[in-house]
Amino acid sequence: MKVILRVVSQKGFCHLDHKPGDEIIISESGIEGKICLHALYSILPKAFAVMYGAKFPWLEDGQLPRHACPDNKNPVVFEIERVE
Repeated sequence: MKVILRVVSQKGFCHLDHKPGDEIIISESGIEGKICLHALYSILPKAFAVMYGAKFPWLEDGQLPRHACPDNKNPVVFEIERVE
């Protein structure tokens, strides 16, 4: 089981130069791809919830959860998708 974090937008300056479509894979065995520690730390609880089948009542059917990194001046927004 794993989740894919897909960059959907990036505004301002990000030192990792994320672009829409970039992907980071999180599984129980590790992380593949580049993501700063601040974004990773903030997104992990939601990523693990999605990995284990959590449903969010505010999302419509088929809608994927999103998460923004904590840099409010230069946000990178990730979409979280569970894959088998």
